[in-house]
Amino acid sequence: MPVLLPLPLEGAYDYAVPDAMEVAPGAVVTVPLGPRVLYGVVWHGEPDGTVPAAKLRPIASAVPTPPLRPALLRFIDWVADYTLSAPGDVLRMALPIPAATEAPRPRVGWRLVDAVPEGVRITPERARVLEVLRAAPGLVWTGSDLARAAGVTPGVLRGMADAGLLAPAQMAGLHDAPPRADALAPALTPAQQEAAATLRAAVAAARFGVTLLDGVTGSGKTEAYLEAVAEAIARGRQALVLLPEIALSAQVIDRFTARFGAPPAVWHSEVAGARRRATWRAVAEGRAPIIVGARSALWLNFASLGLVVVDEEHETAFKQEDGVTYHARDMAVVRARIEDVPCVLVSATPSLETLANVERGRYARLHLPERHGEAGLPEVTAIDLRREPPPRGRFLAPPLVAAIEATLARSEQALLFLNRRGFAPLTLCRACGHRFECRNCTAWLVEHRYTRTLQCHHCGHSEPAPETCPECGAEGSLTAIGPGVERVAEEVRTLFPTARVLEMSSDTVHGAHSAAAMAAMIENREIDLIVGTQLVAKGWHFPHLTLVGVVDADLGLAGGDLRAAERTLQVLHQVGGRAGRAAQAGRVLLQTWQPAHPVMQALVSGDIDRFVAEEMAARRAGGWPPFGRLVAVIVSATEAAVADAAAAALRRAAPVGERFVVLGPAPAPLSILRGMHRRRLLLKAARDVDVQALMRAWLAATEVPRQARIDLDVDPVSFL
Repeated sequence: MPVLLPLPLEGAYDYAVPDAMEVAPGAVVTVPLGPRVLYGVVWHGEPDGTVPAAKLRPIASAVPTPPLRPALLRFIDWVADYTLSAPGDVLRMALPIPAATEAPRPRVGWRLVDAVPEGVRITPERARVLEVLRAAPGLVWTGSDLARAAGVTPGVLRGMADAGLLAPAQMAGLHDAPPRADALAPALTPAQQEAAATLRAAVAAARFGVTLLDGVTGSGKTEAYLEAVAEAIARGRQALVLLPEIALSAQVIDRFTARFGAPPAVWHSEVAGARRRATWRAVAEGRAPIIVGARSALWLNFASLGLVVVDEEHETAFKQEDGVTYHARDMAVVRARIEDVPCVLVSATPSLETLANVERGRYARLHLPERHGEAGLPEVTAIDLRREPPPRGRFLAPPLVAAIEATLARSEQALLFLNRRGFAPLTLCRACGHRFECRNCTAWLVEHRYTRTLQCHHCGHSEPAPETCPECGAEGSLTAIGPGVERVAEEVRTLFPTARVLEMSSDTVHGAHSAAAMAAMIENREIDLIVGTQLVAKGWHFPHLTLVGVVDADLGLAGGDLRAAERTLQVLHQVGGRAGRAAQAGRVLLQTWQPAHPVMQALVSGDIDRFVAEEMAARRAGGWPPFGRLVAVIVSATEAAVADAAAAALRRAAPVGERFVVLGPAPAPLSILRGMHRRRLLLKAARDVDVQALMRAWLAATEVPRQARIDLDVDPVSFL
């Protein structure tokens, strides 16, 4: 019987099945491999047969867990083939250990005893616990939640249990209260109703098809696709909703809970321990009708999948760059096709890849042209920094400062956007010109003033910010160059000392719970001014936010990235869409040195379609995606000479043809990353070229030094 192991192996190994054991493809088992015993999955297909049956080692045990479904096995095979990855590496994403192999443990908490014993001493701390329990009769509390609610230590609870005041009780499971399709259906606009009816019909038909649901920011796309989710769970099927950021799940989960009367199952990297085990089992057993998660949720073992939704489908965060490189949006379409269920791609600024598929007739399209309710689209204005620059040492131009003053005077909220973490992207010595560079990467160290450190945002290296220059020893000569969000926040606090300022970046938003707390502060008007990175650019709904200021609108246009203009337009349009989502009108101010750039012109005029048409025409003329195929070949080694030799060997063996070309080798933009010297080659091919077959033949014909590593990225998004 073939068994695939979650290791970087090219295929399954054959094992003997003991007489007393019954296993079928998809079953989770343990098997010996050398001196170890590992988890694996009985694979579909025929045994390899290279080892005689008499010499096969037996399967050690069958794990009592739901088997991986046939559709998931086919999906793993498909992704491995497409991404040129080892099937075992892909299996590792679908077989999270111990979540997939350990049964959830019963959850035990505390409840108030039926009759309080006489003569028991009631301290003030115990009185607070009793007050909390009596306020919610019948509720079973976890020890940590009860201690936090009563403001006591866990020791107080243990003492109360010993005194007979508290009794242990089993808690309800995480998914014991399933969502209901008819819990609270919202009032929809005619355009939303039409889109929702089309999506519901697609779910009811239970056939594969892809629909793009797009529309202006604030047009109610979420409410429309939630009706498709309702149709799926009404028919006893499961719905998967993928989000690009964990932090985005905070407000989205609240909307799901309000619509369906119970929270959805949540799956992302922060879900761990008992919750992870319970969620994996609930999905595999069909007890979790709605799953909201990051790209890793795509690999869950669905019992009865009926719908796949990819929200903010244009986001590059859906691309996994490490390990198995894949784009979750594209693989979500594949998963839906294998499962034969509809897939909905949602965005206010769809990717050119998705729009090209609409143009070819492969995807359907539903468009919501207007904002929901009384809200109108914000007015967008470019501030020409050549004519109205900020004062020396500042980063906010006078028109933006004046707009913030007026906004705060009206008791409205403002948002300043800069997609750069930390205080400053570069620190140098004024005396000798020394610049602080990462010891592991060809990247500048970013100053983080709150922690007094210099950090590399590529490898994670961190070192204390020095008092003197390490090159010349000069004191007081180190200066920060350029702004990050910390520096902008410092300037804001100086200009508006009474304003309540909140910083939102990956340095301050530590997961979904932290994001939810910050969102609540903003919604409750405890914050006047938000300074944030791309974390605040999408998905949020802040009804009192009326002004968005983009500190450096040109930031994403630097460099030669194929998608630089497209991505810049998407992120600026999305962040601008946070303004004016309720009755008050919104404004967006873009600080730019290039007001004539097509991206700035499209944002100011609102003519996004013209920008898309021009960008499409340029890509089509050059044969670039989505009208051509790319495969990046990244060579890395600890020594530059080895990386150069491996890249040269690949160049010599490179295939030659009329429908494709190999570019490079060349040093990667980050030529040293995490201590590895990196060289890049790029296969550029027509859409009808089988790049996977081409790459396999190319690699098979190349003798690469053993000290070098070759990584492949089919359909690359980043070119670093």
